[in-house]
Amino acid sequence: MEEKQLEKLYYSIREVAQMFHVNTSLLRYWEKEFDIIAPKKSENGARFYTTNDIEAVRLVYHLLKEKKLTLSGAKQKLKDNREGTIKNEEIIHRLKEIRTELLTLKKAFEEI
Repeated sequence: MEEKQLEKLYYSIREVAQMFHVNTSLLRYWEKEFDIIAPKKSENGARFYTTNDIEAVRLVYHLLKEKKLTLSGAKQKLKDNREGTIKNEEIIHRLKEIRTELLTLKKAFEEI
């Protein structure tokens, strides 16, 4: 997933799909399957994702795409230990951010 600083109050489904390099239809499917993903909807059905919704998508993405769990496996993991699973994903996400920062610094030092 591309790291992008979240700075708006609401994001469209297309923007969120681009953040995770997935189709909008996959996000709609995950929304049906995981109650932690619950974007607000306008009268015409357009979805508006908050930063909390995006964090929920990040968690589901981590479980399904990075850890390669099945849908039922991911649901079970969240059911058995939601808080621990969330904390674990947050730590992994932060470590990836630190790695990116370190690689950027390394590249800058190599150019000097």
